[in-house]
Amino acid sequence: MELNRPLATVTPTLDGDVLAVLAGFEGTYTTGQLHRVLGRHSEEGIRKALRRLVRQGVVHADRVGNAFAYRFNRDHLAAEYITGLAGLRGKLLERIEAALAAWKPRPRYAAVFGSAARGSMTAESDIDLLLVRPDDADEDRWGLQVDGLAADVSRWTGNDARILEFTVAEVVARGRDEPVLSDVVRDGLTVAGRHAWLAGQIRKRKS
Repeated sequence: MELNRPLATVTPTLDGDVLAVLAGFEGTYTTGQLHRVLGRHSEEGIRKALRRLVRQGVVHADRVGNAFAYRFNRDHLAAEYITGLAGLRGKLLERIEAALAAWKPRPRYAAVFGSAARGSMTAESDIDLLLVRPDDADEDRWGLQVDGLAADVSRWTGNDARILEFTVAEVVARGRDEPVLSDVVRDGLTVAGRHAWLAGQIRKRKS
């Protein structure tokens, strides 16, 4: 799946991309605004998709001067299912958080990073996860937990999970010398621990 195009899991069309944007926002969008947010497709294509969605009743069109502003119809019978699909990235993060919270021991820090965090996934993209392991963790037990999480993420999404691991000592010792850690500080989506802790280790190495 593509977390940045969540409705593509059921409809790999422009209509799904438009709905995902509208369902994630309480206000209105003009065609031009949708074009800028989507960063793909022509304005004419977006306009045609909006007309189709208005005919289905799932989008409202409000005239503003000579133009139209479009908003998601949250009273539509399909609305709860559309918003559920539109929120798939958040749902994935919640599931990973819940899984990590049950670990013994828990990671010192964990984050989703790479294309899944930046919003540039394709259907073939891996889902990248950083895990920072406590120094005293039992390696066999930890390995079983990691393997289980990788299998779960792949089952939840259809994408391969690529897990990158560091110990706490490695993060403290190497800090900014590992470019991927700087990438995680900049773009990562925290699912365990505190972002400030990892950022602090990077700053220590810079000073």
